[in-house]
Amino acid sequence: MTTPQWLSIAILVGMMGLFIWGRFRYDVTAIIALLAALAVGIVKPADAFSGFSDDIVIIVGSALVLSAAMQRSGLIERALAIVSRRVKHVRSQLLVLSASVGIASALVKNVGALAMLMPAAFQMAKKNETSPSVFLMPMSFASLLGGLMTLVGTSPNIIVSRVREDMTGVPFTMFDYLPTGLGLLVVGLIFLSFGYRLLPRDRKPNATMGDALDITGYVTEASIGEGSPAIGETVRDFLERHDHEVTITNLVRAGMRTVPARHVELHEGDILILAGEPDALERVIAKDSLALAGEDRELPGASEGDEVGVIEGVIGATSVLIGQTAGRLRLQQRYGVNLIALSRSGERMAHQLGETKLAPGDVILLQGSLKLLPERLGDLGVLPLAERTLRLGSARRSWLPLIVLAAAMMATALELVPVAVAFFAAAGVVVITGALPTREAYQAIEWPILIMLGALIPVSDTLRTTGASDLIATGLAEVATSLPAWGAVALIMVVAMAVTPFLNNAATVLVMAPIAAVFANDLGYRPEAFLIATAIGAGCDFLTPIGHQCNTLVLGPGGYRFGDYARLGAPLSLLIVLVGTPLVMWSWPIH
Repeated sequence: MTTPQWLSIAILVGMMGLFIWGRFRYDVTAIIALLAALAVGIVKPADAFSGFSDDIVIIVGSALVLSAAMQRSGLIERALAIVSRRVKHVRSQLLVLSASVGIASALVKNVGALAMLMPAAFQMAKKNETSPSVFLMPMSFASLLGGLMTLVGTSPNIIVSRVREDMTGVPFTMFDYLPTGLGLLVVGLIFLSFGYRLLPRDRKPNATMGDALDITGYVTEASIGEGSPAIGETVRDFLERHDHEVTITNLVRAGMRTVPARHVELHEGDILILAGEPDALERVIAKDSLALAGEDRELPGASEGDEVGVIEGVIGATSVLIGQTAGRLRLQQRYGVNLIALSRSGERMAHQLGETKLAPGDVILLQGSLKLLPERLGDLGVLPLAERTLRLGSARRSWLPLIVLAAAMMATALELVPVAVAFFAAAGVVVITGALPTREAYQAIEWPILIMLGALIPVSDTLRTTGASDLIATGLAEVATSLPAWGAVALIMVVAMAVTPFLNNAATVLVMAPIAAVFANDLGYRPEAFLIATAIGAGCDFLTPIGHQCNTLVLGPGGYRFGDYARLGAPLSLLIVLVGTPLVMWSWPIH
């Protein structure tokens, strides 16, 4: 081996050691690796930042923005809510939740899909009087499997597509991954619907800030607008259609407030005083296109172009709001904020929000310019509750993200434009049209992931430029010479699966994909099957809570311990290798 080859391998091994140690975050570790490669001369200064101009960075960033827009639209949650009312048994509910997460993960970043549907898991667990741990880990594993089905489902798929393009001039298209990914998702769902019994039943979720504050229900005021499905329904029909998730404490019609009987018919223009859990209120208001009180009023002090948002806060002991009503204080005119919801522990409120006297400890939702709200909270003596976010509001432009995403997928599938251009344009459209506010778009982009990708692309490329990848691949090929073709594919999948818990899955593919390609060439095989096997191995970390964000996301809410993942994940990993190998070879012939 030459000195540059030794240095390239040493830097990558050292990088893996830093990942395992965990002293530095993965993007910082990638920066350290890039600086080390520059210092020893295996990355030239002119190439140091070439990774940040790579299409992968644009595709991953754009996919995150589109994912956030889909998540904000609420389409997936609403579809699941319809199905969940008809499913009563734990195993059936688990299958519905896991399948929904898996399918959504093909269109939305898997951690986003999981985050969207976790509240549904908690609702089902509460109804069944069981622990959420029954649902959450299987949902996390299903989200990883679902991400294998499309080009944008997970970062490894994007990276191996570029490696194939470098080798053959033809990248993987949007749905090239579907035959293997869908097969593995189906097999995984069947296993999880029975295998969930391997999980301990005594796991309880960690307490959250919401639990500590005991915010059990809000009251909000919403009016029935033109075209709402609530028009013409009786109160009974309205409540039954929403599965009694909310209650109507009062109805205001023509300025007269009444407690409505169940047979009373709802009319356009009626104002409903709704009470319920925050998530339930959000679903009802969005589904029925109700207008929140004050939602469309002009806010004094807000400049044109200011982003309007909602902040949750608790009224402090010295607040000027105490003993006052929103109407009497003229919150819109004097402070430039709207009161749109209120929660008071232990009391059922029936007054309109503008007529309700406020008290210390009330939890309120205030709407206003996001630039002015922090100052207004201080003026009013309201303490912000940053631990909780609510999205009470109507479902405006809810279908647009799905239409834009479908158009981007169609454009890439028909090879009209490159993937990077299609998804960058799609991300721009959802922001320009307001389907996703600019602030939320920037928040959705996981900058550490992009920094890691940009820094590691030139570092991992040193394996190729120094010839180290050829040596490693040749060594693996010598091991595989006595193996049948399926054994060689399985070997690459297992190696990628073994490395992923210690590296980020994207970093695993950046290192492993070039090796897999050379490995296939040394054995005289086409590279596609080995690249797909690499992506599957890197995307399927079922053994630890730290190898993938989805597994980390459910660790606390599910009350899991480190070893719980292997109890369910080890047999699933074995199943993926056993089923995935023939699926890959059937979909991508090696000759």
